[in-house]
Amino acid sequence: MAEQGLEGSQLVDLLRHPSGIVPTLQNIVSTVNLDCKLELKAIALQARNAEYNPKRFAAVIMRIREPKTTALIFASGKMVCTGAKSENQSKLAARKYEPELFPGLIYRMKQPKIVLLIFVSGKIVLTGAKVREETYTAFENIYPVLTEFRKSQQCKGLELAFSSLYCPDVSGVNLITAF
Repeated sequence: MAEQGLEGSQLVDLLRHPSGIVPTLQNIVSTVNLDCKLELKAIALQARNAEYNPKRFAAVIMRIREPKTTALIFASGKMVCTGAKSENQSKLAARKYEPELFPGLIYRMKQPKIVLLIFVSGKIVLTGAKVREETYTAFENIYPVLTEFRKSQQCKGLELAFSSLYCPDVSGVNLITAF
């Protein structure tokens, strides 16, 4: 059974909405766990649309233009996105690559299940590996793409400044490797 709503602008299913009023979503709040610790000062210094004042609030406040949202980024690796009008917009905002906001490309490899942060400088951060071999496999998978699209032919290759950090997560050890 459908009837006109109170303002006459839309048909309302009165079985589902007996009051005749359908609430509309105005703000979606989502949370993301990046499963590693973050250097908030470094993020704030590299991102154009970021505010960080640890005396006032313990997170980087990052504004995203499209969709118009705000992300709160905490040193624990947790992030809160607010301001999206739909679940899909919220997911998009959490994954958004805007060089002015975060200078690296975030690439989520399916096999092995690794996240790569790729910077224009040629540096790469691989995160999410459970064992060292996954890091090596992920790098070998992405290397041909990187060399095909490198910025200039003057590059003799990617700088391999190799370092490893271990970030604990709920399922065991999360290996982060920076190249």
